[in-house]
Order: sequence, then C-alpha cells, then structure tokens
Amino acid sequence: MSSQKDHKLCMIPGPVEFHEDVLTSMSTLATSHVSPAFIPVFGESIQLLRKVFLTEKGQPFVVSGSGTLGWDMVSSNLVEPGEDALVLNTGYFGDSFSECLKVYGAKVTQVKSEIGERTTIQEVSDAISDKSYKIITITHVDTSTGVLADVKGISEVVKKQSPNTLIIVDGVCSVGCEELRFDEWGIDVVLTASQKALGVPPGLSILVASERAIEVFKNRKTPIPSYYASWAHWLPIMNAYESRKGMYFATPPVQLIYALNTSLKQITSIPLETRFEQHKKASNRIKDALDSLGLNFLPKNREAAANGMTAIYYPEGIQPADLLQKVASHNVVIAGGLHRAIATKYFRVGHMGISATEPERKHLDTVISALTDSLKELGYSGK
Repeated sequence: MSSQKDHKLCMIPGPVEFHEDVLTSMSTLATSHVSPAFIPVFGESIQLLRKVFLTEKGQPFVVSGSGTLGWDMVSSNLVEPGEDALVLNTGYFGDSFSECLKVYGAKVTQVKSEIGERTTIQEVSDAISDKSYKIITITHVDTSTGVLADVKGISEVVKKQSPNTLIIVDGVCSVGCEELRFDEWGIDVVLTASQKALGVPPGLSILVASERAIEVFKNRKTPIPSYYASWAHWLPIMNAYESRKGMYFATPPVQLIYALNTSLKQITSIPLETRFEQHKKASNRIKDALDSLGLNFLPKNREAAANGMTAIYYPEGIQPADLLQKVASHNVVIAGGLHRAIATKYFRVGHMGISATEPERKHLDTVISALTDSLKELGYSGK
C-alpha cells in the first residue's frame, strides 16, 4: 500500500515512519509565511492541536526547533531566578530538564527514581509537603528508559496539596500515543515535538500552556532571560495566525507546518480514545513477542511501561553493535541505549504513529521478525 521508496524501516522512538500524505505536504512548493494560502493552514493547525491535547482554552505554541526548546520556554517564561522547581526524574531527560532549569536560575530539587521504576504518588506527596515549588515537571515517557509516569495521579496530589504549583509535562514521547488529558487533569504546560507520535519530520517544537500559566508569565517580575524562547514574542504570533492574520517575529518552517496540518487532520479523524487503544495494542504485541523470546525489559512492570516504545535488555552474550547491525541487515533500524548509567546494556524499539495505527503496513511484524532472526543468527536460543 505504501508508495514510499524502499528504505530501512525506522523503528526507533522517534523520528518515526511518516505517512505518505505527510511527506507529500513536505513537498509543498516555496510559499511565503504570510501568504493567504499559508495563514489559514497555520491557524487551523493551532486549533487542531487543542483537540489532540484535549483542551478547550490552552494556548498552543508551534515554533521552529526541537522538543528541547520546550524546556527553554518553560524555564525562561515561567520560572524566575531563585524560585524552586521539583523535577521527577525517571531517566536521561529528567537529568537534562534539570540542567536547563538551572541555566535560568531555578533552584532544582529532584525526586530520582531507580532505573526502570516510576515516581510514586507518595514520593510526590512527601516532596511537596517539605517545600513550596513554583513548578513540578513530569516526564510522561522518558525515552531513555521507556518508563511511563502516572501523570493523572501526580496531578491529583499536586492539585490537592500544592494548588499553586504549575504542573509541567514533558510529553515529547507521549503526545499522540499515550492518554493525556490537559484540561481534565489540570495540567499547566505540555511540551512535545513533531517527530514522534505526531508523525511529522523533526523540526517543530510544540507546546500548550494553560490560562493560568499564561497569567504567571504575564505577571513575572523579572525580564525574560531569553530572546528566541520568549512568549512575549511568540504569543502575538500564535494569536495572529489563529485569527487568520499574518505576523512576523521569526520565519516559521512553512513546509513542516503544512505537514503538521495533514497529520493533525489524520489524528483527529478518529476518537483519541481509539488512538490510545491502538498504541496499547501495538505495545502489548511487541512486548508479548519479546517476552516470549525470554528478553527482559527496563520498566519493572507493564503498568510503568510506555505504549509508544519499548526498552529491552540485551541477552547475555549479545553485544550492542552486533545486534543493531544485524537488525539493520534485515532492513530495520532500532535504537541503542541512552541512559548514561546503562547505555550499553539495552536497546529500544519505537512503535508509534502509523506503525501502531495502521497494522496493514506490518511494521510490527517486520520488526519482530527482524529481531527474532537476528538474535538467532547471533547464537541466542531464547527461553
């Protein structure tokens, strides 16, 4: 069914495989960022993002950059020097978000989970009982470990015990594949990127802020210590395009926004609940297959495991480079480890976007077969 040229199937936790229509949109001819043809596409994309994030009044930002830019936006717009930030750390990206916050002068406290475990509600409760925090950050899925945070449960305890604390969710590896209810769960910021479950090539930093977060930004006492990441520059741009008017601060990536528009229309063409279930089904398919081979996972249990990716320990005697190269020889690309402490001990498989929602493409079959055959060829006998 695919009209794409033959290529190695990209089954890493982002960038993912892209739909043909999304790739066609990337081929849009040279177009002005204030063209009457482009302005409504950008405006509609902003509105469609609210549907994906399940928010009525949240303010989307769509800016050229990686998901990492979202950390800078949070750190520079919502936290002032000397204010306290609580980071729930389940891997590499909790470490990095902490570093970013410190750059902007935040006083960071971390609740650091053991590798493969997620932060418990009691740990959060204890932490916010000790001190008042301006923000709490939650990595919904840490791509380095495949651990899935309990955003709903954490939000509930924060709302109850520390209602003035802004709830920030790093959703780079979760938006579009994990259940995430912005308004219902009382979230203040969710940041993400285009190249994972949103199914668009890399290059867009996407963030949604609550009305409360916007008010905190507007009432800050100190200057915003960033030029490019400043919402003072970007908020008027987003408002203008949503009102179907062009405005300039920095040139938006026109073709990427056309591609985003196409993907968002695909995503919102079915109920999000259906999409969440599709990813759970795909996740179980991958994990059941790898479990049957006798492989072990980083997350301690399925409840704490992401649905858009899987992190798996190498079997004893299998070297990282050998397995990755052998799988590549079967025309499939998977990812090595990322967590600094155990990077050479595990590998990662992505299964989000069209790989999960369009089973007729047989992406899951292909990666399972490639892994099974590769392990066998390397001498692994399984259970």
